[in-house]
Amino acid sequence: MTTQFAVSFSFLDRLKALFPTRSSSPFTRKSAVLDNPWYIVAAVAYSAGNRPEAVPIVWEYALRDVRSAPVDVNAPSDGNQEELLLARRFREALLKSSLTCGCAKVCTYMVINALEALHAVMPQELQEKSALRDPTETLKQQEDKGEALFRAMYGTTAQPVQSTIDMIYPDMGYFVKTIAYGLIYTDPYLSSSPILQPLESTYAAVASVIAMDTPKQIAWHLDNARRQSLSIDEVRAVRQIAIEAAKHAGVKRLNEVPEV
Repeated sequence: MTTQFAVSFSFLDRLKALFPTRSSSPFTRKSAVLDNPWYIVAAVAYSAGNRPEAVPIVWEYALRDVRSAPVDVNAPSDGNQEELLLARRFREALLKSSLTCGCAKVCTYMVINALEALHAVMPQELQEKSALRDPTETLKQQEDKGEALFRAMYGTTAQPVQSTIDMIYPDMGYFVKTIAYGLIYTDPYLSSSPILQPLESTYAAVASVIAMDTPKQIAWHLDNARRQSLSIDEVRAVRQIAIEAAKHAGVKRLNEVPEV
């Protein structure tokens, strides 16, 4: 008989508390969505740890936080603006994680299962009705965007990493530049109001590869996070949240998780 997997709100309280406070600004619905991305890390770690049923619980917890926060009277929203942003951040993080854990191991089906579980509890008004990405973009446009984002995220290591991938299999190198970073990792609203900042996409990558127990990729993405973040404590917190969520999901680790 299969035991039902459970995630308590008290456990999620603990995960959320691991992430350091970003600002002293008043707590509002918008800050509840943007200031603490712990839920992105937790949801992706559970998904990559093959516990898709945990993702809706993380969503319900984060949604409760948003709904209980006061509305910013100086920046009134249109009703469910913050809730829609929260929903999109969950979906984008899971979509992007399908690439990192899918390249480290094959787990794209896990992400589909997680997105399906999330969709089952998603209010209709927060569901997407059409693709956010522009279907008219050419592959060359996506390749150019991908190269720019890859350099921004990998810094001085971008060229050596890209060269290694190109050497292993040129088609994989092309896929990474054009599809992975140009189409998927580049935020569909990058030029206006991004759903996930590049750093938050990196946090999602960290969570997925920690849950997949792939130390080389963990080291890469932790380095990327450290390069982009102004706070080493944030990166350490992301690492710890992912470790604890993955352990709770039942991940049996064969390798030590690299330090920040």
